[in-house]
Amino acid sequence: MRFKTKSIHAGQQPEETSGAVMPPIFQTSTYAQEKPGVNKGYDYARVGNPTRTNLEKMIAGLEEADQCACFASGCAATDAIAKQLRPGDHVIATNDLYGGTYRLFRQVFEPYNIEFSFVDMTNIDTVKETIKDDTQLLWIETPTNPLLNVCDIEALAELASRHEILSVVDNTFASPYLQNPLNLGADAVLHSTTKYLGGHSDVIGGAIASSNETFMEKVRFQVKTTGAVPGPMDCYLVLRGIKTLPIRMKESVENAKKVARFLDDHEKVGTVLYPGLDSHPHKKVAQKQMKDFGAMVTFSLKDDSIEKAHEFMSNTEIFTLAESLGGVESLVSHPASMTHGSIPRETRLQAGLKDSMIRLSVGIEDAEDLVEDLQKALAF
Repeated sequence: MRFKTKSIHAGQQPEETSGAVMPPIFQTSTYAQEKPGVNKGYDYARVGNPTRTNLEKMIAGLEEADQCACFASGCAATDAIAKQLRPGDHVIATNDLYGGTYRLFRQVFEPYNIEFSFVDMTNIDTVKETIKDDTQLLWIETPTNPLLNVCDIEALAELASRHEILSVVDNTFASPYLQNPLNLGADAVLHSTTKYLGGHSDVIGGAIASSNETFMEKVRFQVKTTGAVPGPMDCYLVLRGIKTLPIRMKESVENAKKVARFLDDHEKVGTVLYPGLDSHPHKKVAQKQMKDFGAMVTFSLKDDSIEKAHEFMSNTEIFTLAESLGGVESLVSHPASMTHGSIPRETRLQAGLKDSMIRLSVGIEDAEDLVEDLQKALAF
């Protein structure tokens, strides 16, 4: 089954009792049992819900995984994986990862004597040198947020496997339409379903998919025990959003290419970070493991001041200044003060995330309108 077909049908069947084509929203907290311990597969909604099950089957199908577990947010999904660690364990993560993940690792789990090393994962030798006897997790984010570095998933997964280290890929920026980490050897894949999977900026959610049964048993234990689960309406919205994922992603990617080329040629723009540009250092890796280059574009101005960056962002009309990404509408954000505000400035600068850097999430509007909006905003 090809991807566009999977986005409609993966793991889906008409609802048994009514024949409904779209899975109903099972708005219930509990389920009747025939006798104690004997039920129709569900006993309490924190543990499972039929609407959530349909979403989990869909995401598992898109990522070609045996199982998927859904969560109330991407951070909740990350938390469920980190809770499998124990004091003394060591984690290697990208040095330019999402600020929320960095905050969770450093401020929540590091005080429990779990060690984190943040390194340039585009350099395999650096990762090799960082591995210790107690390294338990390789946290791979690619493309990275917001610098759009592209890590070689296959090489990193092979390295992790050789050292018996769990490899997890945050696939949020690419979506399963553009990239399937499990097929490249990763043990598990994580999504903030808030982003491209939901696609309409109207829901918060997260998901973990894997074919590693032992790992998923531990993940589901966290679902049952800590309860950071999505409600049935949230699951329904993500499931509905997935049905147009291929169409939305294709349009957004094509628009992003045009936006990136426009910015790259503009006299007031300094550096443009987009994996599809010839100037991008990891273009060949992206071509190897991704179907296309994604819909995120990051850039800085030649006048590299935070004041000019703020002026630019306040001048856009179609690009909305807002957190998040991956919706049908185009967004502009300032990572240093928004999505990555929890990362110390010195740490951000060392990773290459300047104070004046601007991140665009390119939507599905007319590309010419998007370019004109950027052109007007740059006329300062």
